[in-house]
Amino acid sequence: MSAVGETKIVRGACPHDCPDTCGFLYHVKDERLVDVTGAPEHPMTQGRLCVKLQDFASRHYNPERILYPMRRSGPKGSGQFERISWDEALGEIKTRWTDIIDQYGTEAIMPHAYLGHQGTLNGLTAGDAFFNRLGSSVAEKTYCESGSSTAWHMTVGGSGGLDIESFAYAKYIIVWGMNMTSTNIHGWPFLVKAQQNGAKIVVIDPMKTRTAKQADWHIQIRPGTDGALALGMMNVIIGEDLYDHDYVEKYTTGFEELKQRAAKFTPEYVSEITGIPADDIRKLAREYATTQPAAIRQGVALERSHGGGQAIRAITCLPALIGAWRHVGGGAMEMPIWLFPTLFDRICRPDWIKPGTRVLNELDLGAILTGEVPLDPPVKSLFVYNSNPVSQAPAQAKITNGLMREDLFTVVSELFITDTAKYADILLPATMQAEQFDLMVTWGHLYLMLNQPAIPAPGECVPNVELFRRLAKMMGFDDDYWKRTDEEMLLDFYDWSAPQMNGITLDLLKEKGYARLNVGLPNERAPHAEGNWPTPSGKVEFKSSLADSGNFVIPVWRSMYEAFQPGQPVDPLPDFVPPFESPASNPELAKRYPLSIVSPKPHAFLNSQYGNEKSKQKRQGELKVFMDPVDAAMRSISSGHIVRVFNDRGFFEGPAEIVDTLMPGLVMANLGHWPGNTGSGTSVNAISSDQHCGLGNAGTYSDNLVQVIAADLADVQQVQAA
Repeated sequence: MSAVGETKIVRGACPHDCPDTCGFLYHVKDERLVDVTGAPEHPMTQGRLCVKLQDFASRHYNPERILYPMRRSGPKGSGQFERISWDEALGEIKTRWTDIIDQYGTEAIMPHAYLGHQGTLNGLTAGDAFFNRLGSSVAEKTYCESGSSTAWHMTVGGSGGLDIESFAYAKYIIVWGMNMTSTNIHGWPFLVKAQQNGAKIVVIDPMKTRTAKQADWHIQIRPGTDGALALGMMNVIIGEDLYDHDYVEKYTTGFEELKQRAAKFTPEYVSEITGIPADDIRKLAREYATTQPAAIRQGVALERSHGGGQAIRAITCLPALIGAWRHVGGGAMEMPIWLFPTLFDRICRPDWIKPGTRVLNELDLGAILTGEVPLDPPVKSLFVYNSNPVSQAPAQAKITNGLMREDLFTVVSELFITDTAKYADILLPATMQAEQFDLMVTWGHLYLMLNQPAIPAPGECVPNVELFRRLAKMMGFDDDYWKRTDEEMLLDFYDWSAPQMNGITLDLLKEKGYARLNVGLPNERAPHAEGNWPTPSGKVEFKSSLADSGNFVIPVWRSMYEAFQPGQPVDPLPDFVPPFESPASNPELAKRYPLSIVSPKPHAFLNSQYGNEKSKQKRQGELKVFMDPVDAAMRSISSGHIVRVFNDRGFFEGPAEIVDTLMPGLVMANLGHWPGNTGSGTSVNAISSDQHCGLGNAGTYSDNLVQVIAADLADVQQVQAA
């Protein structure tokens, strides 16, 4: 902390579920946050903040913030609350939970949390130890990256992969299923630097995104068919002898089986599946195999269909096949989080989970609450923090119906009265980032980031770490776990003696704000040039040995979720698994709902965060339905026409926007809009299925069929369609 005139500067870091995790400078005057700027010396984020954070200081003073504990005073879903004290809130929670436990047992309580905050103390796992100690149902958190991470571990183990900064040294770059200029804006300049030095950037995406428009080549692919394209590339690379024989022989296993699997995926066959011309498939494979260093930036969107996990397995095999890992700037990037020496067992305390405790997947929340999934005991209390499932989870109608249950005691810790918080019986006030201390989890680069509190918390807001201390005391837990300070917890939650932490201390982070892991500099780092893969075989596993068990659990995250339910068969080789819902895989359903839909993250919101901010709403615009001219003309729809998008699960409405960035048969609507702020009172997840990806139990947000019609005809035509 240093004084600059009457303004002091406090170092911090962005709290959001984003791969960039920017370095912050908090500007504080008279204990008021007057500005938040980027830390200019940070090598990754370089002083720039995204559009989501351009008025981050004023967000702390939004008059709609929840500042005190509150109790519901109106009907469920009304959003009507009255202020109460913390003692009253905790007392009511204890009374209700005690009654539920006495009648149904501890498993009748279910937590629900995700990455509304990305810190070690206050983020994804902030409540795991408490709920494990309580004996509640274990919440399997697979909103995002679980399919990707499972596939990555099955293939290359816990490798950190390619450093985003090393992309600057690549000569051929594939951005596969990611709109980097909206969701990884600080990573994009490293690709641009490579492009300026002669590299070719290829974007593979169903729509021509902001990123695709800046690439050298956009390859438009049907949703859910990426695995077929990757296998088609293998078919060409192996068939034309373009693979690196030496690297394959020394540092991989299962090549002959992979060769046999890829043999049927000829460019012509793959073209029928993906919609990509066969000659383009050959061209992509040849260029990728013969231009080194070659790099792949994998996007989370790849996992969001039935075969998403296997698609990522296939894509993750490609760099080893051509020996890209030999070179600085060669390989693939999923999440470098695996290089951080986080001790999840100490954070989550899985040793407190009672044997036989059931696991409930958070994406099944609607089915769980409505009884569609028969449970004994049923869920009688839901505790939500760091999450907004009404907006972000699939099967929106099921969730809202379940939350309306009078016998469901719902507690929500939040910043604002979100669409989920409207259904709470008890609301608890949470702090914002400038008001709390945390070490940030970073899944897009190799820097540890410390956030220090810059201003006092307003009202009676508390950080999540303090919330669970209070809940533990309320329930009579006297374990030492909750008696430590925030700093003591951080010192215990990381292996500060690990080689990659050499020279990094908490005191250094307090002074500087960030520190790069000691894993090699971007211009020299090629960690797998000679193998050294953290897999059971020590090699890239084209044929996964972990799949043979049928019960693979990601080693680093086993405390948080199970990657597979016990006994689930897993194909050890990557394959193309068709979508649940597409005109090709489900032609009968497509007669009623002929259009595929994708729902990417918005540019001005962070998931549903900022969806209530007027400036961000103005920048993002209302919930629109983007359509190809051919599909629109068939339905007599013009830009600006209010349309209804629907299927058997539900519907949402918004103005149509006719664009030339989508292939016929595909529509797009952004995730993140608050249902309560839309004309229909619903959002894109009203039509989303709660089926899971074949690996990691990930969601299938890009695996849904819909129909689109003019809203003024909706009541008649929707009934006829049904």
